[in-house]
Amino acid sequence: MDKLVLAAIAKWPDVPHCHGWLGLDARGQWRMRDQRCQDLNLPGDIIRHSGLLQFIIRNYLHDEHGAWYFQNGPQRVYVDLAATPYIARTGAAGLTLHTGASMPAPQQAWITAEGQILLHSGEILALIDDRDLAEVMAWIRIDAQAVDDETLLAWLAGTVSANAELQIGSARLPLKLASLSACMQECGFIAQPQP
Repeated sequence: MDKLVLAAIAKWPDVPHCHGWLGLDARGQWRMRDQRCQDLNLPGDIIRHSGLLQFIIRNYLHDEHGAWYFQNGPQRVYVDLAATPYIARTGAAGLTLHTGASMPAPQQAWITAEGQILLHSGEILALIDDRDLAEVMAWIRIDAQAVDDETLLAWLAGTVSANAELQIGSARLPLKLASLSACMQECGFIAQPQP
């Protein structure tokens, strides 16, 4: 956390928290959600100012209840998550989070019935950016074999009983079928923090 933020917290310890004004979409874009966006359940405007984005990223944390927030001086600005607290992308250097940090070696992997892939490592739960899903789908193995679309769909539907894994480099993780909300709950995170 920035030193300036820590000083502001010490100086003004009782500033009320903010809810609904900041969102993180499923592609890792921070969004400003004014009152109109909140009232109409719109995603909000993408934040493009690089200085503000870096400030948010440096001060992005979660509380003891699993609600994610951005510490803005003495105020916690809670984040409405469209999916997970982090979004992962593929690249030449491996998996990178929307914050720019490298994704630590995943300890768990899930796939949803809709084909979303989630990775978990420590306090990081990351959804694979949908623009990288085709690449990551090629990492799935069923009974140690690469899979075609029909076999994967049959496995997702439960008509193929087999062991599924996600191969990331030389590591193979069991791939479990779960909903996005179940993954969030298992990791102890809250998508829509409330006052």
